[in-house]
Amino acid sequence: MTPDDIIAAARSAVGTPFKHQGRTPGVALDCAGLALYVATENGVDTIDHEGYPREPFGGLLEAALDEQPGLERVFDMRTGDILLMRFSVGPQHLAIFTGTTLIHAYAVAATVCEHDFTPKWAARVVAIYRFVGVTHV
Repeated sequence: MTPDDIIAAARSAVGTPFKHQGRTPGVALDCAGLALYVATENGVDTIDHEGYPREPFGGLLEAALDEQPGLERVFDMRTGDILLMRFSVGPQHLAIFTGTTLIHAYAVAATVCEHDFTPKWAARVVAIYRFVGVTHV
């Protein structure tokens, strides 16, 4: 799997309406649903969690990422990585990093969207995860 494979899967979901706990591309996704979809499309093993609150608290989302068999936490941001982000108190959002843009299921936009990775968005990143087995050329 390459970063291009990851980005292609994420881009295929752009335009999907946002829905909390959505898991169906083209119908409804949330940020976790998008990450799970991208993983599945690339043959990565995942564990899906249901019943989580709209704004995860107490490190819930970070703990779920740390236990994913197909992800590893890294400290250098590269194309195709999953970014864990904070809007308010704690980490509560995921996005796919393309190198210059983000792809994410964004409640404010009510859709899966892609936009520039600006300093404002960079400041929200609290952790970086990479799919196990991704090959950077």
